[in-house]
Amino acid sequence: MDKIREKYAMRVERLEQVARELRKRIVTMVYHAQSGHPGGSLSAADIVTALYFDIMRVDPEKPKDPNRDRFIMSKGHACPAWYASLAMKGYFDEEHLKTLRRFGSILQGHPDMKKTPGLDMSTGSLGQGAAASVGMALDGKQRKNDYHVYTILGDGELDEGIVWESLLVANKYKLDNLTYIIDYNKLQLDGTLEQVMPLEPLIDKFKAFGWHVITIDGHDMMAILQAFETAKEVKGRPTVIIAHTIKGKGVSFMENDKNWHGQAPNTLQYEQAMVELEGARNE
Repeated sequence: MDKIREKYAMRVERLEQVARELRKRIVTMVYHAQSGHPGGSLSAADIVTALYFDIMRVDPEKPKDPNRDRFIMSKGHACPAWYASLAMKGYFDEEHLKTLRRFGSILQGHPDMKKTPGLDMSTGSLGQGAAASVGMALDGKQRKNDYHVYTILGDGELDEGIVWESLLVANKYKLDNLTYIIDYNKLQLDGTLEQVMPLEPLIDKFKAFGWHVITIDGHDMMAILQAFETAKEVKGRPTVIIAHTIKGKGVSFMENDKNWHGQAPNTLQYEQAMVELEGARNE
């Protein structure tokens, strides 16, 4: 295990630093907008960081490269994590982050591929991003393009029937160039999964649909990297990574609190969040 950790050490340290900066931008965007969804954006931050700053083959200088990897934030309300990563990656100036949800901004409340550079799909209606990603993966197979499609879904999003239809299609066409990541923070807009719609046994359900299943701690950067590398090696069927996460991760008063699903911090809360995130960076 020590040798494995040594192998990943430098990548993990760098990505953890990026993830902290990503979280600061997420909270700042929602604060300036006084609107948005910080909880689910923060829970997905480590996964998005690993994808954009290590795993995916993407280049802001060649945003339409036919062989680029594709990413879809199917739970579109978590777009602050997506926007922040695109800005940090260089797809557009970071000054735009302060315009989240403003009239005329390139950063809408839900992702709009016609407005935001670097977006591969507009999302918002839950489940539709999952279906679109299956189409992208199938198109890649048919055109013999060497790209991989990564799609983050919220756990509450799994209540949508279109998601389960997408699993059937992906299995039928053996889309091993497709990976779903479930942001399994176990909280929805109005309660816990157990209160609203229980999902367990989730692993068994995905296996029954013919998918390869990986489960990880969605905040353990080494585990995240290993999961994505394993997913690329799976042949003949799609992969789902069930990432156990914490809603609001990184900001103490937001963690595991459903009220921060779609709530913006006031000035004192924002300042506290920045102190906590800056403190984590210094550590």
